[in-house]
Amino acid sequence: MQRREFSSAGLSAAGLWLFGVPAYAAVSESEAGSGIRAALERGAIAAVQLLGRTDGFLGNPKVRIPLPGFLNDAARFLRATGQQRRVDELVTAMNRAAESAVPEAKTLLVGAVRSMSVEDARLILTGGDDAATQFFAGKTREPLSLKFLPIVTRATERVSLAAKYNAVAGKAASLGLLKADEANIERYVTGKALDGLYLIIAEQERQIRRDPVGTGSAILKKVFGSLK
Repeated sequence: MQRREFSSAGLSAAGLWLFGVPAYAAVSESEAGSGIRAALERGAIAAVQLLGRTDGFLGNPKVRIPLPGFLNDAARFLRATGQQRRVDELVTAMNRAAESAVPEAKTLLVGAVRSMSVEDARLILTGGDDAATQFFAGKTREPLSLKFLPIVTRATERVSLAAKYNAVAGKAASLGLLKADEANIERYVTGKALDGLYLIIAEQERQIRRDPVGTGSAILKKVFGSLK
């Protein structure tokens, strides 16, 4: 069977538009789909590996999870009264919780890649530097929140300051003095863990788009290199 190519000789203008690949690129429909899936899977797995290990969050200033604003203010008082250890303990627990939760993301991220539609592929290939990251966030943020929350809860509930924070923050939120996403330490950490995950996926995506040759993958070089 003759290979279908995205070239002026082989496809109509509508076919070229489908993936947004230039006519001279001679990239087949199968190659385009394979290239996009390879890029997404590569970026997602790399992000999980970077974050889902000891100090993946705690040791990385880009994604390190700080105390919520409300508690950060209270932490100044705790430090002044000689309770620095309690503050450090909670910060460490929050980041360790994120590091423990992130490996759970791999299955859902890969599943999103495999269920990707033709329209998804077109938007990712022709979109901005973070088009794939936005695809992941749209497909996986909600289910990953459900997966992450119990893991984060188990990790933070061992720290007494976390329970005290929740008690005070809950009252503050009910009075409109605190943002809803900061009213519960477990939900706050879960949200920040996902923000960090998508941030690192976005970095991986930009790197692949800017230097597909550097990935060492022939299919990524051919598909994303055709957009240069």
